[in-house]
Amino acid sequence: MKLFIFLTVISISLFSCTSTSTDKNKTENLAIAKKYMEAVETNNAAIMDSLLADNYMGYGPSVGDSTNKAGAIKNWKYNAENLYESIEYTRHQELAVTVKEGDEDALGDWVSNWAYLTIKYKDGRGPVNVWVNAVYKIENGKIVRSRTFYNEADVMRQLGYIMVPAEAAE
Repeated sequence: MKLFIFLTVISISLFSCTSTSTDKNKTENLAIAKKYMEAVETNNAAIMDSLLADNYMGYGPSVGDSTNKAGAIKNWKYNAENLYESIEYTRHQELAVTVKEGDEDALGDWVSNWAYLTIKYKDGRGPVNVWVNAVYKIENGKIVRSRTFYNEADVMRQLGYIMVPAEAAE
């Protein structure tokens, strides 16, 4: 009976250590994603640079859109200086998960962020309101991959553009 109790205590202790470690990683990963969101809101390219891994790749919102770290920082600096007056996360929710099965590229620690953004433009257009889903893969305290999804057509519509088929424009 003593052996059974001893093994039970050891098992519970090991399980608790594993859970705490996983919870700690998730908490740290959530903090990284939130810090990145704050850098976007405050146009802080230096913090964005510090949070992106050197091998970072970002994808989206369109199928063919992709950028590396240098391109992401360059694009962000340009947009902050020339395009956006402000970006405000009016609502957001994050979820940290660890993917243990599937494609090699999908394995690891991820943070998913669902956000409702209000974007104001320097030329007075807008504001534009848009739901954005950004998913960040985090390794060693850095964002190594992101996938961002939002309805580009809705943003364009809110800016006054009219969508017509290519045949109709000829």
